[in-house]
Amino acid sequence: MVFDFKNCSADERKREYDRIAKVIGDDQFFTKKELNHLPEILAPGEDVIAFSSGLMDGNTWLITLTDRRIIFLDKGMLYGLKQVSIDMDKINAVSGETGIFFGKITIQDGASARVIDNVWKKTVVPFTNLLRDSMEKRKGRNAAPVSRTGEDIVDKLERLAALMEKGILTQDEFLQQKAKLLAD
Repeated sequence: MVFDFKNCSADERKREYDRIAKVIGDDQFFTKKELNHLPEILAPGEDVIAFSSGLMDGNTWLITLTDRRIIFLDKGMLYGLKQVSIDMDKINAVSGETGIFFGKITIQDGASARVIDNVWKKTVVPFTNLLRDSMEKRKGRNAAPVSRTGEDIVDKLERLAALMEKGILTQDEFLQQKAKLLAD
């Protein structure tokens, strides 16, 4: 069940943020303003999977992985908000690097690569793995079903006939495989 960030109490939201932070290893220290603003950005029914923080373009950003997209939020010190999101279907690759204390996450889409520096080292691997898993899950869900056209069946029948002619298949085996193809 998806946690309702938009309609929950502040205490419930804090508990959910703490739960996610514990799983990913983030301390939420640098992104409290962004986390408070996140429910306004989320679409109805959008599920937050993970978040981390780091430097991008000279500012501290909250990077949030949802079931639909990656959201980058930078709430200014006094005012203003910068928001960027990348649809999960548009992400081509994710990579992570770790150093002594900090790491780096790079998220690539068709147009650019977003590099998030100074990410807590302990969050790099869990975040990149969760993003990779989410990408794979989306690709599997969006994969178009393979349709069998008449040409596909003809090609397969010709290959079966060639195998029978070479003596690899017996005539009975050929007829069984042919019946299977035509039944599907």
